Amino acid sequence: MSLQKYVSEIKFIDQNQDVIYNYLSDFKNFASFFNETALAKISEKIPQIKISNFEFDSDSCRFNILKMGHTEIRIINRAPSKNIKMSNLNGAPFGFTFWIQLLPVSPYRTKIKLTMHAELTEMIKMLVHKKLTKGINQLADTLTKIPYR
Repeated sequence: MSLQKYVSEIKFIDQNQDVIYNYLSDFKNFASFFNETALAKISEKIPQIKISNFEFDSDSCRFNILKMGHTEIRIINRAPSKNIKMSNLNGAPFGFTFWIQLLPVSPYRTKIKLTMHAELTEMIKMLVHKKLTKGINQLADTLTKIPYR
């Protein structure tokens, strides 16, 4: 196992840093994104991944992935308005820790950067390295499009 680091490009969100932090630091705010229709669309785009049984509370989200089992992602540290750190607790094929970092540019413009540390075997690294590199930037792009409120 080796620790691999994946870092997104820096993105910008036209919203106040505190508003973004308050939204992203509560998993309950993502419940509307993971309804049955959204899960079906994910399965259509990536047939080998069937996600079901999403459950949310403020600190964690839990779900099942076909052939992988139950997975839980938990927020393990919050630095108000600056960063959110989360980690998987079980069920994923590898362990990871993930940060969302926020930095104000102006009162209504915020920089965002994502960082993930993943414990990967060489075999898993060969399979997922390119996907994780691409995926972390896609996630950063997606976070810039959320209607923060």
